[in-house]
Amino acid sequence: MNYKFGKTIVISLGGSIIYPESIDIIFLKKFNKFIRKFIKRDYKFVIVTGGGKPARIFQEAAAEISRISNDDKDWIGIHTTRLNAQLLRTIFKDVADPEIIDAKEKSIERAKTKKTSVAKPRINANLWYGVTIGSGWRPGWSTDYIAASIAADFGVKEFINAGKPAYVFEKDPKKFPKAKKFEKLSWGEYRKLIPSKWIPGFNSPVDPIAAKLCQKEKMAAIVINGKDLRNFGNLLDGKNFKGTIVS
Repeated sequence: MNYKFGKTIVISLGGSIIYPESIDIIFLKKFNKFIRKFIKRDYKFVIVTGGGKPARIFQEAAAEISRISNDDKDWIGIHTTRLNAQLLRTIFKDVADPEIIDAKEKSIERAKTKKTSVAKPRINANLWYGVTIGSGWRPGWSTDYIAASIAADFGVKEFINAGKPAYVFEKDPKKFPKAKKFEKLSWGEYRKLIPSKWIPGFNSPVDPIAAKLCQKEKMAAIVINGKDLRNFGNLLDGKNFKGTIVS
């Protein structure tokens, strides 16, 4: 199975990939080299960061002390994604947009800049930054949804969900080791596998609100294991890869 991309790649990078138990420095070093290799081939990346373990630690701590709402949990998660985003922006500083996309208005503004900017990045000969980083925006909007929303603003017809699961499964493979995996699904089929509502901390390859937006925009999501960079490279190169295409 393969997939053909344009030159602008939108990635929802799971927080569990960046910060599983602690910051995964070994992975980030490899990811830095991986992304820069494709930038030299004139690819442009928008990377939206998840929250990872710190979000859960802070959410659980707050809940131990006081009764908190889903909005409170979401704001904690949003600020954690912003910290992870700042980490990535610093790693890619010489080729990155200096401002993180942390609001819808900035996504729309960057989409216009992508088409009209005359400022050349330091590595690329093209007219836009090699890397742009996105984070959480507002309560009720997951980082999957934000990646899909940015892709729609930029006129990109897909985003890559680079998290822990290597595929979409019919059931949680941790609880059901023999659960069936899928290589291709329609959005209608996919949405039957997951709950209809988003709650903070919810885990699925693509969450309900992002799935709804993707179906509306006729956008694809490609689910892969974010740490398998060899497979990630095969995907970007249009070669056979391991993962699930939902469209």
